[in-house]
Amino acid sequence: MNLATNLEQIKGVGPKTAAELRRAGLQTVGDILMFLPRKHEDFTNVTPIAELQPGKVTIRARCQQISTRPVRRGLRLTTAVLGDDTSKLNAVWFNQPYRVQQLGGSDEWFYFSGTFEYNYGRYQLTNPTAELAKELPVQADRLLPVYHAVRGLKSQTVRKVIEQLRPLMSVLPETLPPSVVQSEQLLDRAAAISAMHFPRNEREVEQARQRLAFEELFELVLASQLNKIDNQKLAGFAIPFEKSVVQDFVKKLPFALTNAQRRAAWDILQDFENARPMNRLLQGDVGSGKTVVAGLAARQAASAGYQTAFMAPTEILARQHAETLARLLEPFGVTVGLLIGSVKGKARQTLYQQIASGAVDVVVGTHALIQDKVEFHRLGFVIIDEQHRFGVEQRQRLLMKVKAERVGSGALDTLSEPMTIAAGSSRETGRVAPGSRARHGGEESVSSALLDAKKPSVAAAMPHLLAMTATPIPRSLALTVYGELDVSVLDELPRGRRPILTKIISPPSREAAYAAIDQQIAQGRQVYVVCSLIADSDSSDRKSVEAEYKRLKNSIFSRYRIAMLHGKMSASEKDQIMQDFKDQKYDILVSTTVIEVGVDVPNATIMMIEDADQFGLAQLHQLRGRVGRGQHQSYCYLMMSTNNKPSQRLREIEKSSDGFHLAEVDMSLRGPGEIYGRMQHGALNLQIATLADTQLIARAQKAAKRFIDSGESLSKYPALEARIRHNQRVTTLN
Repeated sequence: MNLATNLEQIKGVGPKTAAELRRAGLQTVGDILMFLPRKHEDFTNVTPIAELQPGKVTIRARCQQISTRPVRRGLRLTTAVLGDDTSKLNAVWFNQPYRVQQLGGSDEWFYFSGTFEYNYGRYQLTNPTAELAKELPVQADRLLPVYHAVRGLKSQTVRKVIEQLRPLMSVLPETLPPSVVQSEQLLDRAAAISAMHFPRNEREVEQARQRLAFEELFELVLASQLNKIDNQKLAGFAIPFEKSVVQDFVKKLPFALTNAQRRAAWDILQDFENARPMNRLLQGDVGSGKTVVAGLAARQAASAGYQTAFMAPTEILARQHAETLARLLEPFGVTVGLLIGSVKGKARQTLYQQIASGAVDVVVGTHALIQDKVEFHRLGFVIIDEQHRFGVEQRQRLLMKVKAERVGSGALDTLSEPMTIAAGSSRETGRVAPGSRARHGGEESVSSALLDAKKPSVAAAMPHLLAMTATPIPRSLALTVYGELDVSVLDELPRGRRPILTKIISPPSREAAYAAIDQQIAQGRQVYVVCSLIADSDSSDRKSVEAEYKRLKNSIFSRYRIAMLHGKMSASEKDQIMQDFKDQKYDILVSTTVIEVGVDVPNATIMMIEDADQFGLAQLHQLRGRVGRGQHQSYCYLMMSTNNKPSQRLREIEKSSDGFHLAEVDMSLRGPGEIYGRMQHGALNLQIATLADTQLIARAQKAAKRFIDSGESLSKYPALEARIRHNQRVTTLN
């Protein structure tokens, strides 16, 4: 037997059990050994019912009475009376009607483990686990593992299979280099996996988690560091810093740059001077001014004779960026083109020709930019907005749209004079004569002349890359997942931006919220109403876009113009509705979360999020960022689905508008989970580690650096190498 052995070959695993395991994604011995418990129940410390105190408890009792009933659409309440030799107590389960079949009509003893708390006017056991006492393995020397119920898979089923594999665990091969295991004082892998499935105490569980979590982080960090080393070997275009060009751009802005924008711009302009391609992430909260920073860099690139490609995930967002960049750049003679699906026929062919000839300096577009027909004259700078929404291959295809060019072997000397970006507030615009800057195909650029002086060789150079995200990323996550990248952070909002007033609204206060909406619309403002579902569902009591649109249109706000938006509409339909809303043709837009990344509508001042307690913290913050984009005071109403006490995440977002603080809170609340979106090549999820553990991350970073510096070959550790190569493909941007 080995890790690749099919589970059907394990004693006691028949066709039915094998089918259950396959549905949960478990097919081999290796799969089930790494199907780690989500928690451990301590059934060795059983408390008589009469002696219970509030908190986490375990009792041994019989079910004397049980029933289930629907409370509202999408919610069933199962209640029971449990008793032992000392007393009785009530238990309640939410949306677990199968407990009736499990416990009803049985005189068997069960172990129940859950939270004993005061709710609805009485003490009760809330959502306890239930294990048949006679089926439990001997618990005198260890804790009981509880596994994720993936597709209905029962913990008891997993435990029976794992019991058969216990002898194999002691001979599992080590996957980390021995030097790392020793220096970090980690359990060996065999001991760690055995302790997760068969722990004797909580201390063993924690030691095992530390070992396996460290391994996850080590693999992720090492992949990022290796990517960074590979990136530094690439040839790029050295774009010299031109102080007068940059200062002229900044002076003519109709607003003052924030200090964060100045720092980020300087980071980028310094990267431009290197003869290796920039690989930088610009992260900033919604409205922090990322596009202006990108525009400043594109202005410098154009002055040196290089084109910029700016790729956005949606047509309407691409159009917005194109309009913004045109306002910023065209006064300086920098031409901006827009390449999206709706640009067709002769106009599209003409744009292709202009891009190929270099007549267009900055090309903003969607996936259309990576089509084979698009050829750049001299692509030197690539900007990818909301980069996590693009797949690895899509990003790479855009980066590869560069012609082989003569590039130097060394980096330009760093300018000794520090850059000073002027903070002008003048609304004047100036136009630079076409001959006053290095044109494509015209006079030789300063960059080319400097590179030619360094005995250049012909090579396929890579353009500079700036990836942008409006999702605030905690520093620990940025250093881990984006370890290959240099990171610039915009942690300030532009001066004069009013904070959005956020308020949690319980169902009884709904009418007051509607009155506030009515008042805002009467003043000429606009409103978003966000629902999580498109249509009503029998399995959920959440509000849907279609039902809420009809309700508001036919009763509450029948006198106003209301539109509906959701993901099942075509791209052209969605773009048209958003454009009409921006043009103030509608007063209220009822939508799903498709507006999370969308156009700026400065006139929209209220964001009402229905069933807000069902959303994640990061998503609530992103949705809130759709308002507050103009001069008017804006509001975010978090509508609760019940009268229950608000969750911690709702309380956090109500009191804070700092996206980076909220991201840290969100990370600590969620723990391990998905890092990258679904569009990546393979999921990059953490099963054990939590990115809130900054100390463990720091240890993994130092260990990865020591391993690289040692010169030891990864090929000595095939399993580790395979996972590192996978992580490199998933995380790489360049």
